[in-house]
Amino acid sequence: MVDKTGKTTGAKPSMPEFGMEKMMADMKFPAMPDMELVLATHRRNLEAFTAANRAAMEGAQLLARRHMEIMQETMAGLSETMKEFSAGHTPAGHAARQAELLKKAYESAVANSKELGDLIQKSNAEAMSKLNTRFSEAMSEMKTMLEGK
Repeated sequence: MVDKTGKTTGAKPSMPEFGMEKMMADMKFPAMPDMELVLATHRRNLEAFTAANRAAMEGAQLLARRHMEIMQETMAGLSETMKEFSAGHTPAGHAARQAELLKKAYESAVANSKELGDLIQKSNAEAMSKLNTRFSEAMSEMKTMLEGK
C-alpha cells in the first residue's frame, strides 16, 4: 500500500466491508417448485399425448379400412358394369346406361368422399379434445403451482 507521501508501506489495503450474507438475505429468490408435482404434471402431459396419438392412430386405421372397403365395392361395381356392357345392347341403350352409371358413380364418389372426410374430422376432433382438456388442466396446475398453494 502507498501512503500519502508516496512511500510504500507493508500494510495490506483495506477492503470495504462486504456483507455477503446481508446481500443474499435481501435478494428475493423464487420458491423452488415441488418436484413431485412437476413430475406428476409431466406424466399427465405424456399420458394425454399418448391418448391423443392413440385416438389419431385408431382414426387413421378406421379410415384406411373404410377406404379399402370403398375400393373393393368400386371394383365389384366396375366388374358388374363391364359384364353388363359386354352383353349386346343397342348403341342408344348403351349411351343411356352409360349416363345412368356415370350419374350413379358420381353420386357414390361424392358420398364416399363426404364419409371419409367425416371420419377424418371425427378422429381429429377426438384427438384434439384430449389435448385441449389436458392443456386446460395443465394451465390450472401451473397457476396453482405459481401461487404456491
